[in-house]
Amino acid sequence: MAPSFAQAERAALCDLLLEVGPDAPTLCQGWTAADLTAHLVLRERRPDAAAGILGGPLRAYTERTQRSIRDAHPWAELVGLVRSGPPALLRAVDEPVNTVEYFVHHEDVRRARPDAGPRTLDPALDAVLWRRLRGLALLARRRVPGGLALVAPGRGTITVRAGTPMVTLRGEPGELLLFMTGRQQAAVVQPDGPADAVRRLQEARLGL
Repeated sequence: MAPSFAQAERAALCDLLLEVGPDAPTLCQGWTAADLTAHLVLRERRPDAAAGILGGPLRAYTERTQRSIRDAHPWAELVGLVRSGPPALLRAVDEPVNTVEYFVHHEDVRRARPDAGPRTLDPALDAVLWRRLRGLALLARRRVPGGLALVAPGRGTITVRAGTPMVTLRGEPGELLLFMTGRQQAAVVQPDGPADAVRRLQEARLGL
């Protein structure tokens, strides 16, 4: 049976959440660990509110619902809702839907701590993240302020956007993924390109 990286990242995140507590900072601007955990519960258990996660007319409703979830449960119970996994109807798509989600949010909590850096990942997880990065990067290309190529050693190149000036980012798949989901300051990558273009890319509002 193939390993479930979504389940492994979910379990590791939950362990870390209990360790750091609900008021711990995260890389998600304005969110504590409790906010992030409520987001994960909402995403899987409140389809009526999940549609506003990416913004739009339901955004205010989504934010109210997330706060309500956060405040309605003791901390251990809230984390337990995440640990128990998705509802039965979503379990068949847990791996393709949640591997990136839980990897990124695990790092959101890890790297908000002092001196936290990259983990050494299972090569098979690296391969999964690299495959998912291709689709994610192309969806996020409209936010990229110029030419951009992503290079992972031994895995190849993803041309996110052609153009000049061109910036090349080199790093492990997980680091490139964090960069492209808006965690530029936490991602460990090596940029190559004109200084001004690199600065604009680091300051861009990336993600979907």
